[in-house]
Amino acid sequence: MTTTVWINATIYTGKEKIEDGFIRYQETITDIGKMADFKKTESDAVIDAAGKILVPGFIDVHSHGGYNWDSMDADPDEINQMIHEMQKEGITSYFPTTMTQSYENIEKAMVAIKEAAKTNPVIQGIHLEGPFVSAVFKGAQPEEYIAIPDAAMMDKWNELSGGLIRLVTYAPETSDAAEFEQYCVDHNIVLSVGHSNATRAQLMDSKASHITHLYNAQRGLHHREPGVTGHAFLEKDIYSEMIVDGYHITPDMVKIAYQAIGPDHIELITDSMRAKGLSDGESELGGQKVFVKDKQARLADGTLAGSVLEFQDAFRNMLAFTSCGIENAVKMSSVNQAREFGLSQKGTLEVGKDADMVVFDHGLALEQTISLGKMIL
Repeated sequence: MTTTVWINATIYTGKEKIEDGFIRYQETITDIGKMADFKKTESDAVIDAAGKILVPGFIDVHSHGGYNWDSMDADPDEINQMIHEMQKEGITSYFPTTMTQSYENIEKAMVAIKEAAKTNPVIQGIHLEGPFVSAVFKGAQPEEYIAIPDAAMMDKWNELSGGLIRLVTYAPETSDAAEFEQYCVDHNIVLSVGHSNATRAQLMDSKASHITHLYNAQRGLHHREPGVTGHAFLEKDIYSEMIVDGYHITPDMVKIAYQAIGPDHIELITDSMRAKGLSDGESELGGQKVFVKDKQARLADGTLAGSVLEFQDAFRNMLAFTSCGIENAVKMSSVNQAREFGLSQKGTLEVGKDADMVVFDHGLALEQTISLGKMIL
């Protein structure tokens, strides 16, 4: 069986930088190292990657849609077509993300994503964003469908999804969420604070270990109340998502978060919506009209509504806004997500792991995505 080998590449494995290296793979990585140790075999199909940069495939744990599709459309074929387009951005692991919507529509989405996942290994989980959020910071979540945390409903949805729910965004302050939180902990579902008006004291009493889109739609940092944002800065074991498009968070505030939290607990996300990849104009999110102009998506009242961000741009923006270096950008785009969600085959380029990687030229233009050994671009 033919194996593919990229040679003469600069490789960021997620653990180290290999300056002049090679990587050999089929569906999984079979060998990786320095060119000084490279020995060609008869089965090798060799690609000269001189001047190229290879990094682990990106993991997006928060994205609703793109390219005129949305996970809430509840169509397995369309979900898979959407994800194929996402792969061209460098995404090789994906959590289809739902919206605050009617229970019936959420149930349909769970069934459809489970069906899509049967033939699509890029789907590594589901992110349930709402409906258990706060109306105070609803953002683009439709208020009429907001509900209080409900363990029985989570159990139903998780069963319908085939156990794929891995992350749930909720507002712990909206009710006594103890039973709901315990259900999630018992079923390996990460609890994420988002669309929340919680105080630091309320968060200290919660079991949440993740922050949904840091800074956005949450009680912010105040000198007499740290809020959700301050809690993210202070708790070193919490993972914080960031939408690094330059609009949801200004570059300086991205830099402040990076300095406060560090590269080991930030996770880049797109929070993208149906309008990603389309031209400016009217679109839709959660049954609401959205207007896209100049790479910003807003409701009629001006509220930011998801993004049209491509993951490759989030990666480049993080480098530009913080000067973090590619090693640390890789942590925030792949390594941290794999660690937090136990994606043992993902996140780093190592022998035995899935051959998921992104190939950039020396100027960080994306040239190729490789998913489970298959070239996408």
